[in-house]
Amino acid sequence: MERTFLLLAAFIFSSGQCQDTDPSSDPDASLTVCKSDICSLIRELGVYSAQTLELQRLIQEQGQLNQEQAQLNQEQAQLNQEQAQQLQALKESTSAAVPRVGFTAALGHSISPVSNDITVKYQEIISNMGNGYNPATGIFTARVSGMYYFSYTMYNDVAPKPKSFMSLMKNGQRIVSTWDTKGNDSNDSATNAAVLQLEAGDDVYTLLYATFQIYDDPANYNTFSGFLLFPL
Repeated sequence: MERTFLLLAAFIFSSGQCQDTDPSSDPDASLTVCKSDICSLIRELGVYSAQTLELQRLIQEQGQLNQEQAQLNQEQAQLNQEQAQQLQALKESTSAAVPRVGFTAALGHSISPVSNDITVKYQEIISNMGNGYNPATGIFTARVSGMYYFSYTMYNDVAPKPKSFMSLMKNGQRIVSTWDTKGNDSNDSATNAAVLQLEAGDDVYTLLYATFQIYDDPANYNTFSGFLLFPL
């Protein structure tokens, strides 16, 4: 279409249709005026044609930009997917590398007053991830160095008064304790806990002191728990 406008304009100009004419010396002056209007129209059409070409160029450039942006979006999506896969692989490898250690054991039966200090053997295993706790000895042995959390609960039901005294021990060292020998009631419960730094091979257990006792039944009032917070 633009080419037609340009050919038409070139034809009219080359044939002298758009040359100025003096009406006083030309009997066809009115016709010349009409030809001038046609020339103006052709000039306007030429401007329109140029504007159309410019618009088409801009549209083409915009289309190219849109195509480039779509390609960038596709590359970004692929990059995001690769990063997500790498992150998942890192999580899996980290999870596999960190030891999973945790246990809870219950006593399940009463212990009468003992003549000597004894390690309490919690033989009702509720959980024992990593097999660090040994119900035969009542001792948890760390297999990896790290920070660990431990807790235990002491319960008594002794008339006419309670008589219980226990401690959480690490390698024979007293860490925290619970004690109850006074009061008119015969039912008492106490809990204590500690975060300990252990080396591989360290032992943690609870100790019931001589002349003291604890009460338990299938309700599992006396428990011993621990788990690894993080390795070192």
